[in-house]
Order: sequence, then C-alpha cells, then structure tokens
Amino acid sequence: MNRWFIVLAGALFGAGITVSGMANPAKVQNFLDIAGAWDPSLALVMGTALLIATPGFFFVFKMATPKYAEQFSLPTRKDIDAKLILGALLFGIGWALSGLCPAPALVAILSGVPSFFIFLMAMFAGMFLHRFVFEP
Repeated sequence: MNRWFIVLAGALFGAGITVSGMANPAKVQNFLDIAGAWDPSLALVMGTALLIATPGFFFVFKMATPKYAEQFSLPTRKDIDAKLILGALLFGIGWALSGLCPAPALVAILSGVPSFFIFLMAMFAGMFLHRFVFEP
C-alpha cells in the first residue's frame, strides 16, 4: 500500500505541475518578471496549493506516527546560516534564469526538450557537489 500511495501522490503532484503551467519555463519567467510581461496566474496556483495542503498539515501533526512510515522525518535545525542564504540565492537565481526548479524540471523532461536535460544534468551536478563539499 505504501508504494502505491507514493506513486499516486507523485502522479497527482506531476499532473498539478503540468496543468498549472509550472513545467513551462516561459510561464514561470513571466510570473517572476514583475516589470515586464507579468503573469500573476502562478500566484493563484501557489495560493490554491496552500489552501489544499494546510489542512493536511494540521491533520498529520495530530497523529502519533505517520501512516506510511516508521516515524516523522522533520528538520531539527532552526537557525539561519550562510549556507542556507547562499542556497536560497542560488535556487532563486537559477529558477528565475531557467524558469525551472527541480520538480517541474522532472515533469518537463518528458517533453524531450534538450535544454531540460541540460538543466537536469546541472541540477544533479550541483547536488553531487553539495554532498562532496558539505557532507562528511
């Protein structure tokens, strides 16, 4: 049951990304271009996602243990350090320049556009570099 739930959740998430247009880099870049051809429709997508997800968080955090895992996996650090700021800056700059972030890039790869493959290779290289530099 656990694996089917994961597949269903992933498929639903991917469908939402596709239907909302978040897998289209031009739509994302137009959303971020507030001084030019601004397209506010992704704000509605994000707002709708919050409305759908927020009640789920209240429900889940009242549970003693998760339904499909042994224990909850929550971050323990609460401090803001230079690595967090640098990572957020790199993520935001990359998202603005490419119009893609990790989840939409994985969905967009199904279109077969070569630039999406280049983005994914760069993303995985960055993940490897982070692990090599920052993790023991």
